[in-house]
Amino acid sequence: MSVFIIAEAGVNHNGSIELAFKLVDAAVEAGVDAVKFQTFKSESLVSKNTQKAEYQKKTTDSSESQLEMLKKLELNFDAFKKLRNYCQGKGVMFLSTPFDHSSINFLYELDLKFFKIPSGEITNLPYLRHIGSLAKQVILSTGMSTLKEVGEALAILVDSGTNKENITVLHANTMYPTPMEDVNLNAMQSIRKEFDVAVGYSDHTEGIEVDIAAVAMGASIIEKHFTLDKSMKGPDHKASLEPKELKAMVLAIRNIEKALGEDLKTVTPSEQANKNIVRKSITAKCFIKKGEQLTENNLTVKRPGTGINPMKWDKIIGTLALVDYQPDELI
Repeated sequence: MSVFIIAEAGVNHNGSIELAFKLVDAAVEAGVDAVKFQTFKSESLVSKNTQKAEYQKKTTDSSESQLEMLKKLELNFDAFKKLRNYCQGKGVMFLSTPFDHSSINFLYELDLKFFKIPSGEITNLPYLRHIGSLAKQVILSTGMSTLKEVGEALAILVDSGTNKENITVLHANTMYPTPMEDVNLNAMQSIRKEFDVAVGYSDHTEGIEVDIAAVAMGASIIEKHFTLDKSMKGPDHKASLEPKELKAMVLAIRNIEKALGEDLKTVTPSEQANKNIVRKSITAKCFIKKGEQLTENNLTVKRPGTGINPMKWDKIIGTLALVDYQPDELI
């Protein structure tokens, strides 16, 4: 099954639906499967005096609160309806992460195929129960969490009505950008083994190499932030890919999918033509007269591989030559 690639536009539209449309266009050009935004009511998401994260302070006005920042990045429900319709017209799946109960209900009415749970909500019991009760396909991000917390969140979702088979758990680290030494990609394998669930990776590193590695390790979903320009003002632009980088990531992932192939070790069609040229056969080392015994002294192994397989060496040694052989002639 093909890796499902989500281009995370998030709030990189900076509160502008026109910019959001351009992000959709860039994602379509890159060849992703889905474009994901973030749906929230700022007052329902954060308290008025909540401070920003350190990375947000570096990329936005450090004097404003998190609430003030989010108000600038908020799109109303009508804008998301337009974005859903725009995505449908462009042939790409529309997704959005809800951050509050009214947003969950709104997105459910839009008939989203997947409900994405962000890392910050993995310990939000009422939120998890609400998502779980919808019995939809769920993508659960696990940044900032322990294996125990992942298990607890999964249990809540399943107990609330979501089939475990419909849940994909994304390993993630929520530092923007994530230092390479903190990626801990092997934890994705631990999640799969511990809970027997489909896994993927939500990436906040700079570059695309970790996403490619995650695919090689069995990720079924890759989620990556992207922007039209990393130099734009806003909390997530700096840790996002620009359109050309996003396109390069999609191409690399599709190539890795082809390269992974199947579990069987076989001779592939492309190398079949080289087999007889590169392999070797049992060959006369010198002139051998008919009736002469074949020995290690008058036989050798050379290319091409169109004669007797050298794996039959022991069976040939000690037999008699049926004809005369010239040096280098295949036996």
